[in-house]
Amino acid sequence: MTKRYFSFGGGVQSTAVLVLAAQGRVQYDAFLFSNVGNDSENPATIAYVENVAKPYAAAHGVELVELQKRRRTGEAVTLYRNLQKRTRAIDIPVYLGGGGPISRNCTVDFKMRVIGKHTKQHGATEATPAVVAIGISMDEIQRMHNKSAIAWQTLEYPLIDLRLYRRDCMRIIADAGLPVPPKSSCWFCPFHRRDEWVTMKREQPELFGRAVELEQMLNARRATLGRDEIYLHASLQPLERAVGDQMAFDFSENDMPCDTGYCFI
Repeated sequence: MTKRYFSFGGGVQSTAVLVLAAQGRVQYDAFLFSNVGNDSENPATIAYVENVAKPYAAAHGVELVELQKRRRTGEAVTLYRNLQKRTRAIDIPVYLGGGGPISRNCTVDFKMRVIGKHTKQHGATEATPAVVAIGISMDEIQRMHNKSAIAWQTLEYPLIDLRLYRRDCMRIIADAGLPVPPKSSCWFCPFHRRDEWVTMKREQPELFGRAVELEQMLNARRATLGRDEIYLHASLQPLERAVGDQMAFDFSENDMPCDTGYCFI
């Protein structure tokens, strides 16, 4: 029998699908939360998953499984620690002087492959692939892919099938009596919109300072290798200089450059 899973990101769209599952409107064998690390995920997302999503799922008989990338020894690997240890490669989509992000390995290594490993361990094969559902809503329909990058998985998009937008997801969550979750992502993700960086600087200055330090550390490492500077901000300026104190609204959310569908949901 084909196993059906939902890739749970801890954000608005994922939580809406969780509510729909609790209401019997969609059906999945399990919701899979691939945690890239408590030191890497948005702290507000971790708090929401632990304090709201997991208790809600348990109360409604929905299985929510937390996964994490691990070494062969069983040791957990986090994206933030990986960035600190690597000497050459940078696994997040930082910007070069030319403007384009140089890597998206973070999503592949810490979410897609982790979920793929789990589905394979639970019987998925190329002949009998598992279904993995992605929480893309109608606002981001351009992020859909018809073919999975994992050979033993097929993809489906329940929010697209139901013609639901992000605003609908927020209503579904609120109607269920749950607080609306923050947008899920790593706190240092270069795909943050400009207003999200401003909000972080204003409301979470300590976390913003850590992002500045991370960018500086990566650039110090690149300087020793004779490589050019990288940026976490799309303006191609150092983060501490690029982000002011005034809100600068950015309406480019529908042009989300991360098109896998595993993040920001």
